[in-house]
Amino acid sequence: MAKPERVQLGLITGVHGIRGDVIVKAFTADPEDIALYELTDASGGRPLRLKVRRITAKGLVAGVSGVTDRNGAEALKGTELWVERSLLPAPDEDEFYYVDLIGLEAVDLEGVRFGRIVQVANYGAGELLEIELDNTRNTELVPFKVEFVPHVDVTGGRVAVAWPLQFEVVNPSDGDDAENGDAGGSGAGNTN
Repeated sequence: MAKPERVQLGLITGVHGIRGDVIVKAFTADPEDIALYELTDASGGRPLRLKVRRITAKGLVAGVSGVTDRNGAEALKGTELWVERSLLPAPDEDEFYYVDLIGLEAVDLEGVRFGRIVQVANYGAGELLEIELDNTRNTELVPFKVEFVPHVDVTGGRVAVAWPLQFEVVNPSDGDDAENGDAGGSGAGNTN
């Protein structure tokens, strides 16, 4: 599988003040490191040079080269910040860029394929793998934690997932069964 030539490092999520500063959600390990790269918009045509002002709970407050007022900053809201992959350091042996997970096969712990990864998302509680299930239009979100995803093999093109995910469900109407531990688990997105 070919590696993407560009990697998204951040997103302009809002504006800050009246002097053209923006709020950036950075995807770099150290949020301030995003300003070290030659960034462009998603099309690759518009260069976007950042100058970090400070870090806040909402994200990085940064100035953008050439933007001097709130109207200019407002026009950038929603802009994805991309970098050429060749400018990024090579990941260590047990590390990878999330973009490299897109398209990998999702297999259960016995190696049986059940889908493929279509997105790595974070809605505020940690990273999730969005897996498109084979032979359906359905997707499932799986927490990207070692308990659920014990093995990632980017070179081999697959990710092992503890599938189907099992969650203990206790139904109060089951009465004594729930107290005896007989409440069954339900598969999150059973493929049968």
